[in-house]
Amino acid sequence: QVQLVESGGGLVQPGGSLRLSCVASGSTLGIHVMGWYRQVPGKQRELVAQITSVGTTNYADSVKGRFTISRDNAKNTVYLQMNSLKSEDTAVYYCRTTVWYKVDYDYWGQGTQVTVSS
Repeated sequence: QVQLVESGGGLVQPGGSLRLSCVASGSTLGIHVMGWYRQVPGKQRELVAQITSVGTTNYADSVKGRFTISRDNAKNTVYLQMNSLKSEDTAVYYCRTTVWYKVDYDYWGQGTQVTVSS
């Protein structure tokens, strides 16, 4: 089992920045792809960014150039640096990871609220 705990969310003004962190614990040896998703009420959870164990990244078009995902494998932590935040970025952000020993299975964190408002 893998446990994921997100932190770093909060209230920020448009144009501001936040950095989200997600720390994995438990059976972390098998962690492979880590990523961030977000969800607003009434909409599907959507991919924000993900990063493989070798550093390959993938971003949603809506956040390209503004968000940066990174990871520290030694700390079992994935980060999401969010710059130039917009009101449309307001959502609950969830950390997600895959593991090599459970194909097609996702582990999720509890989520952290990001609110962008003036």
